[in-house]
Amino acid sequence: MNKPIQQEMPAGVLDAAAALAHASAQWDSDIVGQITDYIRIPAKSPGFDKEWVEHGHIETVVRNAASWVQAQKVQGLTLEIVRLPGRTPVLFFEIAATRPQSSQTVLMYGHLDKQPEFTGWRSDLGPWTPKYEDGKLYGRGGADDGYAVYASIAAVQALKAQKAPHPRIVGLIETCEESGSYDLLPYVDALRPRLGDVSLVICLDSGAGNYDQLWLTTSLRGMAGGTLKVEILTEGVHSGDASGLVPSSFRIMRQVLDRLEDSKTGRLLPQSFHCEVPAERLEQAKATAAILGEEVYKRFPWAHYDCGGSTMFALPTTTDPLQALLNRTWSPTLSVTGAEGFPALRDAGNVLRPYTAFKLSLRLPPLIDAAQAVQELKTLLEDNAPYQAKVTFENGGGATGWNAPDTAPWFEQALDRASRAHFGTSCGYIGQGGTIPLMNMLSEGFPKAQMMVCGVLGPRSNAHGPNEFLHVPYAKKLTAAVAEVIAQLP
Repeated sequence: MNKPIQQEMPAGVLDAAAALAHASAQWDSDIVGQITDYIRIPAKSPGFDKEWVEHGHIETVVRNAASWVQAQKVQGLTLEIVRLPGRTPVLFFEIAATRPQSSQTVLMYGHLDKQPEFTGWRSDLGPWTPKYEDGKLYGRGGADDGYAVYASIAAVQALKAQKAPHPRIVGLIETCEESGSYDLLPYVDALRPRLGDVSLVICLDSGAGNYDQLWLTTSLRGMAGGTLKVEILTEGVHSGDASGLVPSSFRIMRQVLDRLEDSKTGRLLPQSFHCEVPAERLEQAKATAAILGEEVYKRFPWAHYDCGGSTMFALPTTTDPLQALLNRTWSPTLSVTGAEGFPALRDAGNVLRPYTAFKLSLRLPPLIDAAQAVQELKTLLEDNAPYQAKVTFENGGGATGWNAPDTAPWFEQALDRASRAHFGTSCGYIGQGGTIPLMNMLSEGFPKAQMMVCGVLGPRSNAHGPNEFLHVPYAKKLTAAVAEVIAQLP
């Protein structure tokens, strides 16, 4: 008996239910298992593992992903692991267009390197011990964002299953993102002739305001960072003998940081680190605040304690949802992410320590130039040190943030259509406080391209921290939504 001929779907038309069913089946039967195996591999980014070559973990996750992609036998797909001397590898794939006379290209991006372990994981969890529980896959890197290459190919397969015509698609999966993507630009330069005329960028390395709708990232903060070190002695001395005469390196550190930040409010003092919020972003933030309400700040794991029978929770800087959104997306903010020169509490004797060192992470508004900010930061912190102490700000680096280009009508309609098809409500627009260095590079290189920056990092998913999880039901719908948007590229 002859099988019925499956008709090719016209451009822009996709059976949403079939696309979600196809993506869901692939996640359940294959992708969850692939990411489970990926979580077990401590493929820490080179900024956190200087011996990444010798350890071979990055090589393993790249080869595993490449083998999986090739095993899918996607029609028209070619793949290679691209290597430049002394740099982390990049996975590059290309899928030929099936849309007649299409010169457009869709660029799909993700990364496979991971943040370090961090502390505080639940007793039954760990960074390298995956656990699937209530639709959440726990472990380091699954959501940020080892799933991206798998979801990208699954979205293409959902298109292929319906014979939906699509433009040329290329994939760029790096392994240096968590270190600031310093290896990526040379690859973009080397691969630029092969990238083509990019009309749509799909980056699956971002967040979601909730798990109830599709979310488009409209901006990303930049980052400036480095190690601030204050030295006052060449070796530790008895605190009873020297304190009161030898100034504490920690007190000097506090004085130096007071030049940068108002410790009472957290506001950064240099006006050059601030910028005005564009009117469109402010209006989008108002709409998002109305959707999320208190969840904007309640989503975090606040410390709490019992006080006379009542539970007291630590408080955010603001409980106004709009201001909370703006604080985490358009305000510069200082974080101390590491410290050196301190003995463990159990080993801390009565010794005046010779130095204090802090690792600083300064998030910058999307429109502030990171290179200039790093230089200003170095001058501000090092000049005119109290007590003529030796104050140095070293290993300074950063990445400029990103503000999305104007949204084309077709793109806005496609996002809304995909969100309504798979979530039953319209697409949300939200700025993110993190940094994806590639986005600024791509906006400069392809100024006419639309940027679909999305991700699975919703409430409590806790990337970079303990108990990171991938919300699998949301990932399935996001995969199908990606397929729908590609199909609607005019």
